[in-house]
Amino acid sequence: MSIQSQGAEQSGKTMSSYLAPLVREIQPSGIRRFFDLVSGSKDIITLGVGEPDFITPWHVREACVYSLERGYTSYTSNAGTPELREAIAEYLYTSYNVKYNPKDEVLVTVGGSEAIDLALRALIEPGDEILVPVPCYISYSPIASIGGGIPVEVETYARHEFKLQAEDLRAKITPKSKVLILNYPSNPTGGIMTYEDWLPIAKLVEEHDLIVISDEIYSELTYGQKHVSFASIPGMQDRTILVNGFSKAFAMTGWRMGYACGHPDLIYAMLKIHQYTVMCAPVMGQVAALEALKNGLEEKDQMIESYNQRRRLVVQGLRDIGLECHEPQGAFYAFPSIESTGLGSEEFAQRLLLEAKVAAVPGNVFGAGGEGFLRCSYATGVNQLSEALHRMGEFVHRLKQG
Repeated sequence: MSIQSQGAEQSGKTMSSYLAPLVREIQPSGIRRFFDLVSGSKDIITLGVGEPDFITPWHVREACVYSLERGYTSYTSNAGTPELREAIAEYLYTSYNVKYNPKDEVLVTVGGSEAIDLALRALIEPGDEILVPVPCYISYSPIASIGGGIPVEVETYARHEFKLQAEDLRAKITPKSKVLILNYPSNPTGGIMTYEDWLPIAKLVEEHDLIVISDEIYSELTYGQKHVSFASIPGMQDRTILVNGFSKAFAMTGWRMGYACGHPDLIYAMLKIHQYTVMCAPVMGQVAALEALKNGLEEKDQMIESYNQRRRLVVQGLRDIGLECHEPQGAFYAFPSIESTGLGSEEFAQRLLLEAKVAAVPGNVFGAGGEGFLRCSYATGVNQLSEALHRMGEFVHRLKQG
């Protein structure tokens, strides 16, 4: 036992009593908690963690290796190398018609997650309300809470294809509302927003003087129509911190390369926090990210086409099983309703794992509106997906037979 532990024990305190109350109250990730059950199990087909099953393209890996051979092992500018920032700005302008100055409106971060954290910490004062459309990526509300903000959930619905509706957003706005977090294409629902969908949301943002954090990490993964960045809506660019990265579209999850773009004042505030926490993103990762943007677009498109084929397989397969499923237009998730089985999300997912050896994420971990749904990632091989659907079909049949 350490001296500190002995002292705590003698004082009658537990070590956890030294922790900040906000941290003590935060629940661990519902996704990670569930998949701890999978660890070490055999013959499990996992439709859970949102990670591409592709390996980073060889020339991207080779660029990293070559950078190490040339001795690229030092710090870079806090904001990222000028070359990468210029490539990011060019990519966003070419792809989504949003124009940023790479000198002071682009910040390279350690994954999109750091960008979200920096944005919230730069904006939140204690008591500020952070509007979060749900079901959504699980990190937004905890990060907002740690910063002293108050997350306010704005529910979206399957009948609207999980698009954010202006009337639902308006109902949750108060004088304390400061930040709106957007995540389209959506994790976990696969929902997207069109230009026309964004217009009434933009009107509310302007009327109520909100700042938007738009997490567009799945922007490249859309099917049938091109992603529309919220920052591209007239009048919204200066009000928006656009967050993106390389994890999903370029199969670079482990590289932890992301970025944030926005008004110079907002990016400068984020940069100050970034300087004192991580200093800069790893130089070899920045070299790899630059190579991905310059020479990896063809492989990116091939991966997206593969996801599209799997998407059609999984959605039709779930419907054939008897699970109602809206058609996801983005990301790589299907979000079927399991209400017809009579089970709640948590029980369904646990029994599916134990009885059918298929792991998927219960929808309730993604916030209000997620209960009664299941998140199934189709970022895995076709053979595995087909087998998972077969097992799920037998499992659902047994449930309905009673």
